Amino acid sequence: MKGIFITGTDTGVGKTLVARAIVHVMRKQYDKVGVMKPVASGAVFQNGLLQNEDAVQLQKACNVPLPYALINPYCFSPAIAPHIAADLEGVAVDIKHIQTCYANIAQQVDVVVVEGAGGWLAPLNSTDTIESLAQALAIPVVLVIGLRLGCLNHALLTINAMYRSGVSVLGWIGNSIDPDFQYRDKNISALKQRIAAPCLGLLPFSENPDIAVLAPHLQIN
Repeated sequence: MKGIFITGTDTGVGKTLVARAIVHVMRKQYDKVGVMKPVASGAVFQNGLLQNEDAVQLQKACNVPLPYALINPYCFSPAIAPHIAADLEGVAVDIKHIQTCYANIAQQVDVVVVEGAGGWLAPLNSTDTIESLAQALAIPVVLVIGLRLGCLNHALLTINAMYRSGVSVLGWIGNSIDPDFQYRDKNISALKQRIAAPCLGLLPFSENPDIAVLAPHLQIN
């Protein structure tokens, strides 16, 4: 396993938080841990460079000096669906280019934590989706499930689509994003009963998450 691909049941479920926590875990197992956020929308200029905050947080989490443009080859200003943002800026997201950037990073590190955008079938261009990207990179996939009302349907639809796509499903992680979520434990039990892939961790809700505190809740080797 050279890399791990992080996807989610939707946008806003905590993919970046989970990815950073996984990087924290991986740094205890490997000497060199790289990161990648291939496509990101919602960015501002920092130090003369258009940067997405999620990608910046990932860059800070890794322990290898990788240039931002390699970590996040496609970065768009408006916080909208990536394929629409790309169209507005006259850019075509090319999965082959992402593969090249990934290979470049992989040559420099022991493992690469790659975070997708949006949900599993979020479009990247007129034909490709996050699913296409995960298939192209051919690395195990972890599904982040935002624990809130409606998560069962979203999670089961997504995991079934992942299995149909032929990717290697490493497991799933539940992220508590709603502090008022009723019957949280019963929903988690339902997920464990219905998803064949293992639960790799359950993150508690936190208004000011501390990665060092959250990382021990994960079981990833």
